[in-house]
Amino acid sequence: MARKGNRVQVILECTEHKATGLAGTSRYITVKNKKNTPERMELKKFNPIMKKVTVHKEIK
Repeated sequence: MARKGNRVQVILECTEHKATGLAGTSRYITVKNKKNTPERMELKKFNPIMKKVTVHKEIK
């Protein structure tokens, strides 16, 4: 039987936007399996404020 509680909700935040100092933030909420991917996620997502695809990293 499968154990419950391996999937957790995580927040992804844009790293490039944070470095520029512009107002606002680009964040996405997603779900990951902490047993299969214990390290922090890093995905390329669209940033609507900068109007381009940027790297988003998992924050706490």
